[in-house]
Amino acid sequence: MSDLHAPPSVPPATPLTVAAGQAGCAALDIPANVATAADLLRRAADRGADLLVLPELFLTGYELAGIVADPDHRTVRPEDPRLDPLAAACAETRTAVVAGAPTRDPGTGELHISVLVLGRDGRFAAQYDKQHATPNERAAGFTPGTRGCTLALDGWRLGLGICWDMGYPEHARAAALDGAHAYLVGAMLGRGSGEHQRATVFPARALDNTSYAVLANHSGPSGAYHGCGGSAVWNPDGTLLADAGTEDPGLAVATLDPGVLARARVEDPVLVDPSLSAPVHPRAAAVLA
Repeated sequence: MSDLHAPPSVPPATPLTVAAGQAGCAALDIPANVATAADLLRRAADRGADLLVLPELFLTGYELAGIVADPDHRTVRPEDPRLDPLAAACAETRTAVVAGAPTRDPGTGELHISVLVLGRDGRFAAQYDKQHATPNERAAGFTPGTRGCTLALDGWRLGLGICWDMGYPEHARAAALDGAHAYLVGAMLGRGSGEHQRATVFPARALDNTSYAVLANHSGPSGAYHGCGGSAVWNPDGTLLADAGTEDPGLAVATLDPGVLARARVEDPVLVDPSLSAPVHPRAAAVLA
């Protein structure tokens, strides 16, 4: 990852190709899911991807109770040797990956729903812990994270989110105000209500922030849910750019275009409005007779 400390106002100079991947998971079988992730990464690299995004908790499946029952073996550390096949695939293809996994804080023992980021060289680059854990996740024993995370790759700044994070407009906005040009989310969106969320929330997050939005979603059963697939990429104006549909394994591959991003931000300058830096004003109230 490069240019991490570039000023947020600096636009990317060259395109970046991003893939959102989906495939069935083996419940709590980290080596099997790492192998699936490595296969998806190679498929993405064959299609020119610079970066692959994977769904929430992809390396274990969305198996909350099973993770909590045996955190010694069912959480993943940044230096975990079980990640080696995925790291090797990154290094061989020169493709970075954002992989959903459960983690445990070595100091406090707290469990987190996280993403682990490996760079083009296969080395660990970053960890982001889900800030908006659901009530069910908190009840199961997972602790929300306390910090956002922005990646930098080839001049692009990429804000990270995990599933329910995307339901909070301020989460994506915080990434955009940190200079993010795209919002990358790994999720478990199930059939039914999840399909509605996918179709409404992600275009809104893109349009809200004139940013690309990327969703990697589960495409099969995992834990209590059955992922609806539809991993996809949306343009900064909220229009759909690429969609994996129900393919398993499937990829949504799209090239993020600096020109498209720049035009969107000129036409809809939501990130530079003076109100963003103004103090919070009190609200007036009126009672209608």
